[in-house]
Amino acid sequence: MESRERLFLLLFFVMAKLKLGEQQVLRIGGIFETRENEPVSVDELAFKFAVTSINRNRTLMPNTTLTYDIQRVNLFDSFEASRRVCDQLALGVAAVFGPAHSSSVSAVQSICNALEVPHIQTRWKHPSVDNKDTFFINLYPEHTSISRAILDVVTYYKWKSITVVYEDSTGLMRMQELIKAPSRNGMKVRIRQLPSGSSDARPLLKEMKKEQEFYVIFDCSYQMASELLKQLMSMGMMTEYYHFFFTTLDLFALDLEPYRYSGVNMTAFRLLKLDNPYVASVIQKWSMERQLAPPRPESGLMIGMMTTAAALMYDAVFMVAVASQRASQMTVSSLQCHRHKPWRYGPRFMNLFKEAQWDGLTGRIVLNKTDGLRKDFDLDLISLKEDGTAKRVVDGATRRTKLWTKIGVWNSYMGLKLTEKQNNSNNVTDSLANRTLIVTTILENPYVMYKKSDKVLYGNDRFEGYCLDLLKELSNILGFNYEVKLVSDGKYGAQNDRGEWNGMVRELIDHIADLAVAPLTITYVREKVIDFSKPFMTLGISILYRKPNGTNPGVFSFLNPLTPDIWMYVLLACLGVSCVLFVIARFTPYEWYNPHPCNPSSDVMENNFTLLNSLWFGVAALMRQGSELMPKALSTRIVGGIWWFFTLIIISSYTANLAAFLTVERMDAPIDSADDLAKQTRIEYGAVRDGSTMTFFKKSKISTYEKMWTFMSSRKNTALVKNTREGITRVLTTDYALLMESTSIEYITQRNCNLTQVGGLIDSKGYGVGTPIGSPYRDKVTIAILQLQEEGKLHMMKEKWWRGNGCPEEDKKEANALGVENIGGIFIVLAAGLVLSVFVAIGEFIYKARKNSDIEECISFSEVMEELGISFRCHKAMRKRGKPRGRAALTGVLCNSKRIMRKETVA
Repeated sequence: MESRERLFLLLFFVMAKLKLGEQQVLRIGGIFETRENEPVSVDELAFKFAVTSINRNRTLMPNTTLTYDIQRVNLFDSFEASRRVCDQLALGVAAVFGPAHSSSVSAVQSICNALEVPHIQTRWKHPSVDNKDTFFINLYPEHTSISRAILDVVTYYKWKSITVVYEDSTGLMRMQELIKAPSRNGMKVRIRQLPSGSSDARPLLKEMKKEQEFYVIFDCSYQMASELLKQLMSMGMMTEYYHFFFTTLDLFALDLEPYRYSGVNMTAFRLLKLDNPYVASVIQKWSMERQLAPPRPESGLMIGMMTTAAALMYDAVFMVAVASQRASQMTVSSLQCHRHKPWRYGPRFMNLFKEAQWDGLTGRIVLNKTDGLRKDFDLDLISLKEDGTAKRVVDGATRRTKLWTKIGVWNSYMGLKLTEKQNNSNNVTDSLANRTLIVTTILENPYVMYKKSDKVLYGNDRFEGYCLDLLKELSNILGFNYEVKLVSDGKYGAQNDRGEWNGMVRELIDHIADLAVAPLTITYVREKVIDFSKPFMTLGISILYRKPNGTNPGVFSFLNPLTPDIWMYVLLACLGVSCVLFVIARFTPYEWYNPHPCNPSSDVMENNFTLLNSLWFGVAALMRQGSELMPKALSTRIVGGIWWFFTLIIISSYTANLAAFLTVERMDAPIDSADDLAKQTRIEYGAVRDGSTMTFFKKSKISTYEKMWTFMSSRKNTALVKNTREGITRVLTTDYALLMESTSIEYITQRNCNLTQVGGLIDSKGYGVGTPIGSPYRDKVTIAILQLQEEGKLHMMKEKWWRGNGCPEEDKKEANALGVENIGGIFIVLAAGLVLSVFVAIGEFIYKARKNSDIEECISFSEVMEELGISFRCHKAMRKRGKPRGRAALTGVLCNSKRIMRKETVA
């Protein structure tokens, strides 16, 4: 039995040896540089990890075992690198990986080109003008594509002023597209270099902070980025006003836990596809091995986190495995550097390598067949989460960060494509929760006032007013805390002749304050240096002046209800109606009567409407008294009726307006508008110094306002006041008019009955909450203000603080004298009545003539005119009854030539 078992074991051993003999072995070489504090590089660890993964999973290389030869060289020792690569080629390797430093890379590359062995790189390499390295492959993204990606990001964020901080000269090559951009896009690019030989960049950062450089691009290694972040925090630059973009592809791997609540804007590119399940599983295995290995310094990296260089090395080894599977009957031979005999399968293997494609940790890997560079790739644009929340999930030895959010993808052909808009409207309180904001303001009733109290008050409790209520409502909506501070110089904010700002605007520019909640007017010049929210109150400039004194009634005050023009027109109307009545009464035959009715044969005819009597008739009707004269003819009655209607309207209007004049005290206001102010120099006027009202007149191009500014600027010491309180005192005590916002005037006039608003609004503007330029709070404050406006809370707060004790009710409108525009229509009616009466008189004359035509004979026209002359004598209202032909002449009608002539009979 024992002999049989020994024979069976021997047979199994022989069969196993035969099976192993069928397996092929493919050797690759790795040359890695070591540092004093890093005996084993990350590239070497990733190289071994990739070879082990391929050999464990036989699906990629089922009949081939991948082995490696690793050589370690000192940093910057190109001679040692050349000697070690020759040793590896003598052993027989299908490809050479590394080293990373540029001087050593060139030495190794020249040997690989001579012996036609693929040389694979995974680090950024300085591009050569004439690339003759036919056996060179680099999986690191090509530098011109990285340069275009950076420019696309800057264009997306619409940065106009950028600071580029680079570590070495290679950074300028990665920034070449951005450096060319100012000539095309109008950008302002400032270039700074980090101190060489030292990691202390605080002097440089201090200068950047002083120059207010808020948009910064750092081109440096992830080790230097880790140090910069610490120094930025110590310099107080980790705030929401700064936006830092790092070109390193390893920023996601740094431990950013200390900056999670800073609110800083931080953006970078990421080549690893962490959202891919395959990539996540590989990184998990990598993290487990790293945690089991002895601890090593990783310059701020999270423990067990794979860097981009390690991922590229992993993908490069897998690319070798993919290419070798396609190369059938390929053997690796020993090569001697001094013989210069190339590897016979080198060109074929190199072509297969360039044609191979692989979905690796860094995405789809496709190489350019001409130069072996990776040009078709995707970069994830990642941003530090604005809410600052970080959640780490620990599963065994795996540690995964969720500090970053993916907001876009940049492709070398398609450019930047956004995958998630940075819109926080769903939860606007994320970035403001639990933050304490510094709020600058100014004392101005009723916006900000000291609270009256018997106790000593501290902090925000010292103040009250409209702006404090608004700030409280904003705090409740957005969830932030605040600290109110009065502006140091007590000014709103204006520019001097040198372009320097003061007041609250200056504090926002210098980031001394986060918000300015005050009656701060939104203007064009301020909008260029700070940001404003939507206005929470709209208003305009008006004039504050004291109420005019009432005028004493004069001796002839009874004439005031009508204008002088109307009095003159009434007098002319009375004279005109009297003349028309006189003429019509003499013309119509029905106003002539026999004064002796008992003697029908009397030849005397009489007319009562002499010129004086006609004038008396008009005056008596105007005085509402009447007279003994009464018209008999229809035409004269029309004149009388229309005149009575005229006097009815005139007397009624005069009586009504006279009552208003007697009951309403008339105010003698010397000015009624801004034009009145501009036309005179007796009343001095001005505005608050360095305020928006002063700026409006200073910048205005309207002739009236330019004239007013010339007046104010010529008397700056007296016309311009320090604050509103000083201006109110001057208005009350001197002959002075203060130009200010209408809302403030409304508040003041509610509490001081001696002041009033003169004229309307000169312009239209609004008050807004001020923030520094680029502040993330602006949009959130705007949303909150719109919410308060829709809920009606802004109106309720204004009613609360503007309501005063009130002044005695008085008629705002004075009684004005009636003019032609008020009662001019009655004159038209009077004129129409007079014209009608003339036509009626003519009709009466013709009717009487036709009635007497059968008994009268025709006479000459001269006799008719003679009779009319007798009728219109002003001094005598009698005439003799004439012959029949004389009566015909009285009618003034010439007989028709066809009329039959009658003979007179002799009595």
